[in-house]
Amino acid sequence: MNFAIIETGGKQYKVTPSKILKVDLLAEEAGKTVKLKNVLLLNNNNNTEIGSPLVDGAYVEAKILANTKERKVLVFKKKRRKHYRKKNGHRQQMSKIQILKIASKSGVLEGKELPKKEVKKKETKEKTKG
Repeated sequence: MNFAIIETGGKQYKVTPSKILKVDLLAEEAGKTVKLKNVLLLNNNNNTEIGSPLVDGAYVEAKILANTKERKVLVFKKKRRKHYRKKNGHRQQMSKIQILKIASKSGVLEGKELPKKEVKKKETKEKTKG
């Protein structure tokens, strides 16, 4: 099984080609591809490369599917017997990405872009009144 461990937004993710995941907001628009160069570990069927702290020359290419917000998290503060209550909400901005390929220093590419799905148009039959 081919996979890599990357770091983005202060968090680490285990990724494989064609995997879809949510990460903290990336500074690109939806539909663009980005190279994530913070690769901590590369693994394929034969060997494993561990970075110190990063693997030299390795990157993961991903396509941004959408920039969205997460579910609302309620923040409630209260001090008892002081008549102090505050209710706040927070929605973290996220990017939904799809991993296209994982590349190592030796140039071995793992994974490829998925083919685009063709949309079939439904044939409409006109009803005639007779």
